[in-house]
Amino acid sequence: MTQRPLPQFLIIGAVKAATTWIADQLRARDDVFMPGPEPHYFSRDYDRGVSWYASLFADARSDQLIGEKSADYLAESEAPARAAALLPDAMLIAQLRNPVDRAYSDYCMLYRRGQVGGDVERYLDTRSAVPRFLENGLYARHIARWRDHFPADRLKIILYDDIRADPERVLADVCGVLRLPPTIDAERVRRRSNDSEAPLVPLALRRLPQPIKNLVAPLRGNPAFEATRRIFARSVDYPRLSSDLRMRLNDYYADDVAQLGRILDRDLSAWSDAARPVP
Repeated sequence: MTQRPLPQFLIIGAVKAATTWIADQLRARDDVFMPGPEPHYFSRDYDRGVSWYASLFADARSDQLIGEKSADYLAESEAPARAAALLPDAMLIAQLRNPVDRAYSDYCMLYRRGQVGGDVERYLDTRSAVPRFLENGLYARHIARWRDHFPADRLKIILYDDIRADPERVLADVCGVLRLPPTIDAERVRRRSNDSEAPLVPLALRRLPQPIKNLVAPLRGNPAFEATRRIFARSVDYPRLSSDLRMRLNDYYADDVAQLGRILDRDLSAWSDAARPVP
């Protein structure tokens, strides 16, 4: 029986830490195969079974490196054991961002989609927060869980700060870890993914029934359609993260950030400094 192709690397998160950016860079390469949508197999879609998961990679060529990106894997408690059972030799790539910024960015993403309201305190206050927003940023806890199932040298950790400062170097480093030629498209590397500043049409139009969206989909890219869309599209005015709330979030993450710094052998004090009020 022919061996079913399965991923040789996983981009495991964190959510809102530029995982889409790194996936876009790798997916654009001819020597890499990654399915477009996030499979979420080792998290919320595990019940769909390994045959379904393998089917996502059926079109990969034998000369391509196979991978996938599901940004919720990092914080999913059962994902490490599930991944290790099926893909014990996989290379893991984790991307981490200042956890306060990550939590707020995650909130803004769902606010943009109309899935949360405008009371940012309700969702991010450490005394009453929605678990997703805060718990996803407890990186040291999540990294330790993954290291219980994978050797430390199979987990490549990169920081959002480094992507912002020198994306070409970060991409070249990732290519080296995956044993890919460091082919860099400078224009693509500098391109943003999931642009939170892009204008949106009103929420009512985004909530149209799916059959109507399916009818409209072929028109995307048409100059007349895009011109009409621009008439209705508006920039999103996101609720502000107050200095007080930022400080409370910083205190919430302080111990975990300290542990992460020891894991990475890196000074992460800049994350805490970002929360301090300017004198």
